[in-house]
Amino acid sequence: MSQSLPITREGYEKLQEELKHLVRVERPNVVQAIAEARSHGDLSENAEYDAAKEKQGFVEGRIKELNDKIARAQVIDPASIDSEKIVFGATVTLFDTESEKEVTYQLVGEEEADIKKGRISVTSPVGKALIGREEDDEVVIQVPSGTRVYEVTEIEYK
Repeated sequence: MSQSLPITREGYEKLQEELKHLVRVERPNVVQAIAEARSHGDLSENAEYDAAKEKQGFVEGRIKELNDKIARAQVIDPASIDSEKIVFGATVTLFDTESEKEVTYQLVGEEEADIKKGRISVTSPVGKALIGREEDDEVVIQVPSGTRVYEVTEIEYK
């Protein structure tokens, strides 16, 4: 049995858009490139054909992967969550006790994680450490650069 994939509405729509683009644009382009490369003759020494077939493999693999993720997606609207604890979708403000700076992260699914946008995966070391915590909790997190100590200052669901 396959596991459900928690994802926000925005993340789900991005997956669907990527799938639509691959099926409607990339797949036909690859088929055309293969046909054109075939028309050039001997396939055993045809680099264009090899490149087109390789791209076809990538496109078809990604389409299969996206279909699987969309089928397993459990769309969660963070705004509908009413919790005092940190769960998927929470936007969490943390106070870094070492640097004395605040950071804000939203906990999202792996497919949506983007640290530059302040979106971290619930399966990341920081995400795992935050799940179940409440405001004013102190969280000690082991990260690649060492140990970080954060204080949870705010939890929002928006």
